[in-house]
Amino acid sequence: MLLRRVIQKCEIQEVSVQEASSGNEAVAYLRGIGSYENRDQFPYPTFVLTDLKMSDGDGFTVLEHLKSTPHSAVIPTVVLSASADPDDVKRAYSLGASAYLVKPSDISDLTRMIQTLMAFWMTCEVPEVDQAGVQLKTKSTGKLGERFEHNAKL
Repeated sequence: MLLRRVIQKCEIQEVSVQEASSGNEAVAYLRGIGSYENRDQFPYPTFVLTDLKMSDGDGFTVLEHLKSTPHSAVIPTVVLSASADPDDVKRAYSLGASAYLVKPSDISDLTRMIQTLMAFWMTCEVPEVDQAGVQLKTKSTGKLGERFEHNAKL
């Protein structure tokens, strides 16, 4: 809830925030199952921000799911945690985190951090996906990425 307030305070107009209260709920959202089936109401995310410490599946659960589904592993995924433990940092990156940030204790510092983070990721290009989060096939012929087409099942 605090993070939602900070994001609202940043007044980033193009951002639609969806929340999950646990790692397993976030995975259900990403998979589009259960109460998250309706992708018009619960669109596939273009950016994931997760904490590590949550009940019923932690942030590592979210990262493990993303890593196990290569079509969704391209989603920029940032860990925002109170933990500065080097093992947590190492594990998060090994599971595909795009970045790992330690939550500042001061709300104004957190607000600045989120503003910077959102400004950066909103300028980045990410592969297009369909409503289920599956990457759309592109035509690589004659492009630099052509050499990868035979390996990718996108």
